[in-house]
This record gives sequence, C-alpha cells and structure tokens, in this order.
Amino acid sequence: MSDGFDLIVLGSGSGGLSVAQRAARLGASVALFDPDALGGTCVNRGCVPKKAMWFAAQMADMHRLAADYGFETTPMRLDWARFRQLRDQYIAGIRRRYDARLDAAGIRVIRETARLVSTDAVATQAGTRASARHVVIATGARPRRLDIPGFELGMLSDDIFALESPPKRIAVVGAGYIAVEFAGVLRALGCEVDLLVRENLLTGFDGELVEALSLQMQAHGIRVLRNVRVTAARGRPGDITLETDSGAGYGNYDALLWAIGRTPNSGDIGLESLGIACDEHGHILVDAYQNTSVPGVYAVGDVTDRKALTPVAVAAGRALADRLIGGLADARFDDSAIPSVVFSEPPLGMVGLTEQQAHARYGDTVSVHSSRYTPLQWMVAGRSEQSVVKLVCVGEERRVVGIHVLGPGSDELLQGFAVAMQKGLYWHDLKTAIAIHPTAAEELLLLH
Repeated sequence: MSDGFDLIVLGSGSGGLSVAQRAARLGASVALFDPDALGGTCVNRGCVPKKAMWFAAQMADMHRLAADYGFETTPMRLDWARFRQLRDQYIAGIRRRYDARLDAAGIRVIRETARLVSTDAVATQAGTRASARHVVIATGARPRRLDIPGFELGMLSDDIFALESPPKRIAVVGAGYIAVEFAGVLRALGCEVDLLVRENLLTGFDGELVEALSLQMQAHGIRVLRNVRVTAARGRPGDITLETDSGAGYGNYDALLWAIGRTPNSGDIGLESLGIACDEHGHILVDAYQNTSVPGVYAVGDVTDRKALTPVAVAAGRALADRLIGGLADARFDDSAIPSVVFSEPPLGMVGLTEQQAHARYGDTVSVHSSRYTPLQWMVAGRSEQSVVKLVCVGEERRVVGIHVLGPGSDELLQGFAVAMQKGLYWHDLKTAIAIHPTAAEELLLLH
C-alpha cells in the first residue's frame, strides 16, 4: 500500500487520537499507525486501570471508616480475579468504542510500526508506505529501566495490572506519581509496603503539602525510606532483597515495583536521519505550537518535552489539528494553568505555581494563605488527620497564581478552581463567593 493523506499520525494514545479525530472532523484524510492497543498508556496501562484500582482501595478504606462510625462489619477481602475481569472488560469496551469512532470518521488505521523516511512520508517493515503534508509523532513513553543487577526481579508499572493476587509485602522504588499512587493503593488493599525514595517525594508539588502527605502515608502503615539509592536486587521472585549504595539492605519482599520514571518512545522512528532535535533524555523538542525543529513534522504527548499528562496531550493534539487543518493560524493550547492530581491517599492536587516557584518569579510581592483542618467525615469517626489548603497570590490585588489541596475530595474540587484561575482569579473573588457548607471546597474560600 502506498497512499497520500492530509495527515499522518504515529501513535494511538491520547495525543494521537485527539489530533487524528479532530483533523478528520475538519475534513482531512488521516492515516493512524500503531501496532499496540488503541488508547495507548492512559487507557491500557495507566490512568484508567490505575483509577479503577484506586476506587477499589477507596472502598477498602471506607469499610474501615464505616467500622469507626459504628457500622457492624465483617472482614472484607477483594476478589482480585473478579476485579481484574471487571476492569479489563471496561477497558476492552473503551477500545471497541475508539475503533468504531475511527472507522466512522474515515480514519485509516494501520496496525503497524511506522518510521519517518522523509518529512512527508513514513514506511513500515511490512512494506506499507504513506505520505502526507503533515506528520505528527505521538508515540508516547514507556517505563524507565535501570542497568543494575537483578532489575528483572521487579515489575514495571505496566506489569502491576497483570497481578493475579496482591503481594503480601512489596517494595516500591521511586518518588513520583506512579510510586506514590501504587504505594497507597496496595497498602489500602492489605499489602505491607516500603516506599524507597532516592531524594524527594513528588518533585514539582508544593513542599509543605508533600510533607503532610508523607506523614499521612506513614500513619496508614507505609514505610517511607528516604535517601535510598538501590544498586541491586537479589534473590528470586517471591523472595527479594535490595542492596543500596550506603551498604544498607532491605527485604525480604514478595514483590518489587520499579517506578523510576518514563522514557520517551523516540528511538528508531527516523528522527536522527531527519535531524529532529531531542533533549538528552530523548524527548522531542517542540515549541508552543507543537512544531519540531523540522518543518512539516510535529509532536504531541509524552514523547515531547511538555508536561506528561493525558489532558495536556489531548489539548495539544486538538489545537494542532485546528491550526494545520482548521486554518486557525494561532491555535495552541494554554499551558499557564495545568491542574494535576496525585491519586494518593488522600489525594494531592495543584494548579499553577508552588510557593517556592512564586517567590523565585515574583519575589516579595508573593503572599501565601494556608490552613489545616480535619475533614468532617474523619472528625465524626474520631480521627485527627488533617487536610491542607494553600493559595499563592501575587501583588497588592492578590491575583491567585497557585492553588494546592491535600485531602478527601481534592481531585474533584480542584477542577472548578482551575478554570477560575485560568480566567483570572483574585483573592477578592474567593472572599465574596458564597461557600457550600460543609464541604472541603469551602476551605479555600475561608482562608485568611
């Protein structure tokens, strides 16, 4: 096959699907290349199955809270096989719906790996060739691996969804979203969890709230071990010990999860021969309009140097299609106020600048307003864990440049505040708004 199209997309994850579908809707002929399951990491090995596990963990936590409230309860054990079946059925349904929508949109889906052979053409090992005025790279990223002895004894984040039963004792190595989220989920589902952190937890989030989260994780039984650099894993599956650069050892673990970051899928797709610039980690460098260093070739999503979040990839893809196909020359997504949530226990959310970042940018014009409170649902049960809310403001009019929340409901309440901040939110707006009482969201309106 050798065909000409208006647009070629490499990768069917969130970014690739968004640009392909928007372009087709605008009248473009589109070819989409990907040998993997439709939906990419988010649907198949990331956001969706992770959130399903988080829901299961929340139910386990609520069962324990119900006992504190006075409900008669019996011991609960998750039917892991049943849960996996339900989760996997749901994900399969998403893929079927994607397939139907792509077919209805007239998008040619080629289940092969393609590489660029020129700025306007791609080819596969099977001999498929296609050309287009525009080529978009949306090949995503994969879990990072370490070249250390015994690395193969551990799981990557992709593997954890294939667990047939929860491990009794697991070591989670890492400090980012994936490490913190799975540590909390597995602990809530009955696992003993050690979280081994090389330096700081959740770099990029507000330090005060991260420390508060760390304390709550430890109160829930997660052992957080800081300043630990793992140099080797020893033993066999089901009986693993870890060696560190300090000489300390940890173990014995039934399972090991490496959650040490992600590597962009930018190798062996023809970037070097075309001179497409990447950073030292392999991320494709793009400007505000998703242009690479080579005209006619664009990139969106986790393969780029932009923030690795599904909604970012989707917004970038849609804006790119609007510009390339829709004729909106200035179309680009606004990255000034990207909300982000760690589905920890409790969840941690932020939008905008941290206190530290604001001081670095605006100096003495920064004002910070924060509060700690115990959520009503915990107080009734006699618990004393505290949630944290923080506003970071700038100037005499106190324009809000950062919102940070830790506690139950943080994941849901942040979205509306993020919209307001993107439109231009001031301290006065919050103080004159009417609160919904009693809620977690009202705490942001009650700050002094």
